[in-house]
Amino acid sequence: MRKILLLIVPVLIFASCGVQDYTPKPRAFFRIDLPKKGYQLYNPEDCPFQFEYPIYAEVERDSTFFEEKAEDPCWLNIKFGSLGGMIHVSYKPVTKNQSLYKLSEDAHKMSFKHTVRADFIEERFINTANGAQGILYDIGGNSASNIQFFLTDSSQHYLRGALYFNAAPNADSLEPVLKFVREDMVHLIESFKWK
Repeated sequence: MRKILLLIVPVLIFASCGVQDYTPKPRAFFRIDLPKKGYQLYNPEDCPFQFEYPIYAEVERDSTFFEEKAEDPCWLNIKFGSLGGMIHVSYKPVTKNQSLYKLSEDAHKMSFKHTVRADFIEERFINTANGAQGILYDIGGNSASNIQFFLTDSSQHYLRGALYFNAAPNADSLEPVLKFVREDMVHLIESFKWK
């Protein structure tokens, strides 16, 4: 039995060492088909603003806020169905109880709640040719919302927007889509007009 094992073991060793080229598969990600660029006007009669949004998106009135009626009929969701994303847009008139300072601080606090997961938060001041002013927040890393903004006319109107994706917050996977949608959000901001 021992002689048989001594014969079989060397044969198995030589047979298993056959020359074979092995190339590992390269790391890959899912292919993302980004939609065609183009814009359309959103100009509701009952809201004090208008803007251009992407043709691949749809605007829907937001009727609920945490299972309650929305505070204002001009609260919107801009849905990017094929990309699984949405911009939540909330409008508030500036009043004594809702001062511009308080609304701006609320937007700042909501953006900076993401510091737990964010790698960085950049604030960019907005001052468009159409008279809209505000701040754009770029939030880097694996945060739930990577782009937020608010716009105001500095006296009567205030609007806040936040982009969310219906996916786990993984910055590496979302980066191409995030970059694509960010361009459209910047266009929305630049085309934004108060009525």
